[in-house]
Amino acid sequence: MILALTGCSSLLCTDTTAARGEAGVRVQVEDTSGRPLGVTAEVVDWRLEPHPQVPSQGDRVHFHYRFDGADERSGPAVDACAVDKDRVALGCQTVYSSQAFGPDGALTGDDWLSVEHPEQVAGVLLIPNDQSYVGRSCEQDIKDGGGPHPPEPAGRGDQL
Repeated sequence: MILALTGCSSLLCTDTTAARGEAGVRVQVEDTSGRPLGVTAEVVDWRLEPHPQVPSQGDRVHFHYRFDGADERSGPAVDACAVDKDRVALGCQTVYSSQAFGPDGALTGDDWLSVEHPEQVAGVLLIPNDQSYVGRSCEQDIKDGGGPHPPEPAGRGDQL
């Protein structure tokens, strides 16, 4: 028996975007389905100070973070945001556990956030969605793309 498929002009490809998780100082990192990955990310401390390489640009947010339970090479990444008293993002960027260092799955690192009005910063929060792998969308690759994707990275003005 020979089976022939003709006239099959469209492939089924679906993109889904995960809902943004609740931001906090300490979060359980979650995959695109909202399931915990067994990794905790935490802002250990933060302060306003000039970046040593560009002190003339004024204060920036210097923060230290920690990933517990992460793999040094292929661990997760989360968005870190400086926020005002109402939890509105003033500046954000993604921090990667693979850029942190330390023994036994307790990886620590530090980074800098540039904000327009440093005097408005009330804290630094992490968003629990793993941003380490985005994958190709259906638009980019109709055959092998699609599936779940993390939410768009957080940005200035987002309510967290």
